[in-house]
Amino acid sequence: MKIIFMGTPHFALKSLESINQHFNVSLVVTQPDKPTGRKKEIIFSPVKTYCINRDVKFLQPEKIKDNKDFLSQINDIEPDIIVVAAYGKILSKEILSIPKIGCINIHASLLPQLRGAAPINRAIINGNKETGITLMEMDEGMDSGNIISISKIGIQSADTTISLTEKLANLGASQIVKLIKELDINPIINSKKQDHSKATIAPKMTKEDGLIDWEKSFNEINDLIRGCNPWPVAYTKLDKSMIKIYQITQNNSEKIPPGVIKKVNGCMIVGCKDTNIEILHIQKSGQKKISGKDFINGISFKSHIEFI
Repeated sequence: MKIIFMGTPHFALKSLESINQHFNVSLVVTQPDKPTGRKKEIIFSPVKTYCINRDVKFLQPEKIKDNKDFLSQINDIEPDIIVVAAYGKILSKEILSIPKIGCINIHASLLPQLRGAAPINRAIINGNKETGITLMEMDEGMDSGNIISISKIGIQSADTTISLTEKLANLGASQIVKLIKELDINPIINSKKQDHSKATIAPKMTKEDGLIDWEKSFNEINDLIRGCNPWPVAYTKLDKSMIKIYQITQNNSEKIPPGVIKKVNGCMIVGCKDTNIEILHIQKSGQKKISGKDFINGISFKSHIEFI
């Protein structure tokens, strides 16, 4: 079984590791290195780092569409399958037609729900109670190909995008290895069409997506905070400073108006639509992350302050 793997982040790494333990991956394709953080440092992706450490051949093409050299390198391998997990680009018809068996995508949602770049974040933010892994045959659309299998897991109340990504990465890894083993015996993919009328979209996250609206309910705000962790991180503003909020809990003290901040028993309490919120972990722009208690006890407390 000749396998080409295409992926970039930690979510993809889990599947690459599992596939390479059971089969020899002939080639890995991952995104080019990009400057990250304030210092714009070049940091290798998890997939690239794995390839370097395990001496796995990899490519980092700037573009894959209309790239004759890249297509030639893929064709030379004569792959049986191409496995894709969070690669970051839609494959062209030319690439999709290369493998003998097909191109298989590992998508972190219950398709046709949450097609797109940020299904894990959006599932939490939307308040979904379950999500999962869909293995699908790839076509030229965005996560619109035929479904091979769907595996579900529950979303727990404490899950953040960090923890849910880890769970889904492990689930995706086990499911793709199971499928490849089956295809190694019988190289025919059994799949069914998606119900496109039920499709929803999970667009790429932006910094603006993290803005907290204190007029919303506790559950809505909590889902946003969990779904924006680790990026872009939910935020609000206080005296024109950006304040990032990492964790909250419900507080049953006397109800205060949405966005208004009070100090109650040494804790930082903020009002929302239906209850009060205690801020557990918070970070002012340019400073370290601290507890809500340390934050509220460290500021000059006025009679009335509020987030905007």
